[in-house]
Amino acid sequence: MTVLAPARVDAAASPRRPGLPATTAIWVAVVACAGVLSVLVGARAIPFEAVLDGAHPLHPVIEVRLERTVLALAVGAALGLSGALMQGLTRNPLADPGILGVNAGATFAMVIGMSVFGLSSMNQFLPMAFLGAAAAALLVHAIASLGRDGATPMKLAITGAALSAGLASWTTGALLADRKTMETFRFWQVGTVGGRGFDVLLSGLPFLVVGVVLALTGARLLNTLALGDDLARGLGRRTTRDRLVLALAIVLLAGTATALAGPIAFVGLVVPHVVRAFVGPDYARVLPFSMLAGAALMVLADTAGRVVLPPAEVQVGIMAAVVGVPVFLALIRRTGRAL
Repeated sequence: MTVLAPARVDAAASPRRPGLPATTAIWVAVVACAGVLSVLVGARAIPFEAVLDGAHPLHPVIEVRLERTVLALAVGAALGLSGALMQGLTRNPLADPGILGVNAGATFAMVIGMSVFGLSSMNQFLPMAFLGAAAAALLVHAIASLGRDGATPMKLAITGAALSAGLASWTTGALLADRKTMETFRFWQVGTVGGRGFDVLLSGLPFLVVGVVLALTGARLLNTLALGDDLARGLGRRTTRDRLVLALAIVLLAGTATALAGPIAFVGLVVPHVVRAFVGPDYARVLPFSMLAGAALMVLADTAGRVVLPPAEVQVGIMAAVVGVPVFLALIRRTGRAL
């Protein structure tokens, strides 16, 4: 009896979460509602009948909003999933493609590709974005691993912030030196899903699909790695190979998202923490629900950016930062106490 009593207390004290079917229904409904709002709401409200009536004078507006909504769903899902992967792979609650320099690396590589190699199409931008994202991720981890204690969460966050600031300054310098590149790139600089058609998404869709498949098949790997490398190896895992596969998924997801919509930070940071509150720490659930939550957050941020300062538009990268910065500061404070 003395053994069972604490277990009953812990079970009673632990928060009760909705079941898997209820959680799935909740998040699917949130994504669906966000998509409908994105199509109907903006600087000018659109009546619902314009969606179904191709002859309606406002139907072209619906088509444009539908394109940016689908792109926002894809980019948000990629960022949410890559953020969950990074937090699981590094065991760092502050990990995010924007904070750890992955987005900045992809952005800088794209600018260099435009200004030095004369790249002009999305099919050419994507390989450069992948190379930049991979190089930045490796550099951040290598620098943070120096010194005592290795790559701690705080060292990774500080190193990533420093590298992101340095790459941002080099990106600005390259843009100022090449006005033609600045004109081509300026819509990507703050992060936006406006002004892009389905052809832009289709060019990056194969890379996103491969990244999603690699990520979702890595759920068991993340659960095993969470036990520690020594125990994971004892269970027969090849931890180095596993980490490379998951890192490739992160580069594909974050690099493609950055190439499609620009550097958008904090989505990958906020989403996994929200999802864990609903489904717990099991990555078999965290990863797919992070896709849904990331898609919903991106679409809602884009919709809010269209209505906060009408008729002007606040880009989705700025709106995501408005939500993400307070969460990031709260996580920094909590992580600092834990360390």
